[in-house]
Amino acid sequence: MTEKIPARLLMHPVDFLALGFGSGMAPVAPGTAGTVVAIPIYLLMQPLALMPYLAVVLLLFLGGIALCAHTANRLGVHDHPGIVWDEIVGYLVTMTFAPAGWQWVAAGFVLFRLFDIVKPWPIRWCDRKVHGGFGIMLDDLIAGVFAAAVLQGLIHFL
Repeated sequence: MTEKIPARLLMHPVDFLALGFGSGMAPVAPGTAGTVVAIPIYLLMQPLALMPYLAVVLLLFLGGIALCAHTANRLGVHDHPGIVWDEIVGYLVTMTFAPAGWQWVAAGFVLFRLFDIVKPWPIRWCDRKVHGGFGIMLDDLIAGVFAAAVLQGLIHFL
């Protein structure tokens, strides 16, 4: 089991972000808690046109590489479960083309968590083989793309 995260890390702005504003400190299912934090962020971003939305997500992804690497180094654990910035960005990727409505917010949440937990190929491969901040972010980016594809299928067929 991974050691508990020292609360003092929340005092450092980079760790505070990497730990999902503290949601990564949840004693159970920190990845799910981090994804919950992503919902209000998504709702704030939802009115953006596609290109500005994608630009923000890209900036959050690129910044997340450094954030996650920094906090992983401080914790001494690659991809510590408490590092949930990657879940936040992964959920935002999932919701890129989603229509408005609570049912799509919920469906995107469930689909992203499913892909993030089950980790079908190539997600699992990336999770195991790609290291550093980029590796932490990459598997959730791919999970977000897979979840977005399934969500689009649901939107199209429902």
